[in-house]
Amino acid sequence: MTLLARHAENLFWIGRYVERAETTARLLEVGSRNALIPQTGGGMRNEWEAVLRASGTDVAFGAKYGDAVQRNIESHMILDAENGSSIASCFHAARENGRIVRTALTSQVWDALNTAHREMEEMKRTERSALKLSDVTDWTMRAAAQIRGAVEDTQLRIDSYHFMNLGQQLERGDATARLLDVKYFVLLPSASFVGSGLDTYQWRTILRALNAHRAYAWVYGGDVTPGRVVHFLVLNPKSPRSLIAAAGEAARHLEEIARDYGRSTDAQSQARSILAFLSELSVDDVFDEGLHEFLLRVQREVNRLSNTVAQSYFTGEAV
Repeated sequence: MTLLARHAENLFWIGRYVERAETTARLLEVGSRNALIPQTGGGMRNEWEAVLRASGTDVAFGAKYGDAVQRNIESHMILDAENGSSIASCFHAARENGRIVRTALTSQVWDALNTAHREMEEMKRTERSALKLSDVTDWTMRAAAQIRGAVEDTQLRIDSYHFMNLGQQLERGDATARLLDVKYFVLLPSASFVGSGLDTYQWRTILRALNAHRAYAWVYGGDVTPGRVVHFLVLNPKSPRSLIAAAGEAARHLEEIARDYGRSTDAQSQARSILAFLSELSVDDVFDEGLHEFLLRVQREVNRLSNTVAQSYFTGEAV
């Protein structure tokens, strides 16, 4: 028995929204860590603006808030119901999608979704000055991990499980690209600071925001260089948040869906193409294209695959 198209879509978006809430928290952590760096060399301090631009919500933010200062950005990215990528919006949307497909979820998954939503609602009623950013980001990552853990521990390995994980992995690929792109948007005081302690600190911040600093050290040692960080977060399949790992997992879940449904679609071939493309890349290829340009291309490919999944499975034609 296969899912109704609309239920497949709801499950897919549960995975995406939970991962997106965590991504927003990680972007805020990057901004917070970078803002701690003492002013050096007279350069423009734009850590929070960089986070906002990497989130892709800078236009909507500017129309509502104006100044890209920390307090406004925190409000926009944590609590703002008008921002579909805010932590509050993501957990609300994940819970609403879960409510619609309640019978496709185990009680543990539903409880985890419901608990995250309820705790977020309590947080929204808290005095704004009493909300500490580090507490919010830590809570968000714990809540997301509890939902994913419930999915892994209790859901049957059938189409509902694969659609949730497909959504998560597509969102994760987009997330890693956005987090890496923060480094592009944060300006160094001058070209002479490339390779400096400030430059290295910013790269370390990306690793720490992804909880990948220790894993990176196990693989490459303590020397943090742009090439090694990019290899770890783009091309290393053993790194769970790398682009190639996300592409591989997305392709695997799509293959499982094809087996469940007895047919392949353009989504499977497109996922395989993305994986093959990443498998043939070198770090030099990435930097020759330009890191920012490469990451934008990845985000476009993720969006294109997401649209293909929707056309293949959420219109009622293949399910």
